Amino acid sequence: MRVAETGSFSAAALDLGLTQPAVSRQVSSLEEHYSTRLFHRSTNALSLTVEGEQMISMAQKVIDAVEALGETASADGMVSGKVRISLPAALGLYISDRLPAFLNDCPGLSVDVLFCEQSSDLVGEGIDLEVRLGEVSDSSLICRRIGWTTAFLVAAPSYIRRRGMPSHLVEIRDHDCICYNRGGEGRSWRFLNGADIERVKVTPGMIFNNTGAVHRAALAGGGLAVLSHILAGDDITAGRLVKVMPGFPPVRLPITIVYASRRNLPLRVRAVLDFLVDAVGEDVLMGTAEAAA
Repeated sequence: MRVAETGSFSAAALDLGLTQPAVSRQVSSLEEHYSTRLFHRSTNALSLTVEGEQMISMAQKVIDAVEALGETASADGMVSGKVRISLPAALGLYISDRLPAFLNDCPGLSVDVLFCEQSSDLVGEGIDLEVRLGEVSDSSLICRRIGWTTAFLVAAPSYIRRRGMPSHLVEIRDHDCICYNRGGEGRSWRFLNGADIERVKVTPGMIFNNTGAVHRAALAGGGLAVLSHILAGDDITAGRLVKVMPGFPPVRLPITIVYASRRNLPLRVRAVLDFLVDAVGEDVLMGTAEAAA
C-alpha cells in the first residue's frame, strides 16, 4: 500500500522506518505468495499492474477492518492512526488553522491533508474523506452535507479606479475577469438576481486551477474575481479588496463530505469526520443556505 501511494520503494521505506531492500523483499514475497506481479519496474519508474490495481482496493478494506477491530478491542478507546483527507484549497487553509488544536487532543492521531480542486478516486488514492463543493453525482459514495459556500465578487481598489465599478450583471462582460477553472468548467459565473439565478458568460484574461492564484491576481489589480469568504474576508475588511455588486451575490454551493463506505468506518476516520463537521459549523458564512453573505 505505501509503495503504491508514494510511488517508490525508497519513499515507502522512509515513511515506514524500514530499509529499501526490506520493502522490496516484502513486495517480492507478496508477488510470490499470490503468483502474480504487482508492480511494473524500470530503472526510473514504478507503476501498478492491473492485478496490483485490483489488489489495492481489497487490501485497503482488509487494513480498515483490522484497524477497526483494534480500535474496538482497545481498553482506553484512544483514537490513533493516520487519516488521509482531501480538501479544496480555500477550505484546506481554514481547516489548517484549526487542525493543531484538534490533534493536541488526539496525540495518537495524524492527518495527511491533500489540497485537491477536483474529485479523487477515493479507494485508488487511499483517501479516507474528501470534501467536495457542488452536487455529488457519484451514487456509490456515502455523502454528508455539512454546509454551504459563501463567495463574493471582488476587485482591488486600483482596478476599480482604472475601469470603474459595474452596476449590473450585464456589465461584467466588459470587464477584465480572473477565472478559477475546476475540472474544465465553462467560463461563466452564476449570481442570484432576487429569487432567480442568472448566468454570466465571461471572457477571462487569466485562468487558474488554484483559488490561491486567483486571490493573488485579484489583489494585484488584475480584474474581477469570485472568491471564497475564507480567502477574501480579511482583505475586504482591510480595504485591499472591495465587494462588487453585493446585491447580486454568487450562487452558494453545497459543501459535502464523501467517503467510500459507512461499513466498518474506523474510529480514527469518524473522529476526523466529526472534526470537519464541527469546524465548518463554527463559521456562520458556511452555515445554512438561508444565511446570506
